[in-house]
Amino acid sequence: MKILTLGFLLVCIGILVILAGIVSMTYQQAWKTGSKGMEKPEACVRGGGVIMIGPIPIIFGTDIAVLKLVMILAIVLMIIAAIVFFLSLKML
Repeated sequence: MKILTLGFLLVCIGILVILAGIVSMTYQQAWKTGSKGMEKPEACVRGGGVIMIGPIPIIFGTDIAVLKLVMILAIVLMIIAAIVFFLSLKML
């Protein structure tokens, strides 16, 4: 399989996984609230994320517990990026 085909396939799978997650979260939220309306603020969804620009992470989140988890994820991603970078230099 060509690398271009594999890359395109991985992007398509990623888009499908994101869409499935959105549909799943929407369904679960509608199932929990029913016709009651909005939930209490303490029952809201917690979340966070990391935007990697090169090896530099930009971290955001809704509370401290999520931020700690996302920081650990950012450190792991930075280490993986450094390993891949140095391995690619070694291959040249």
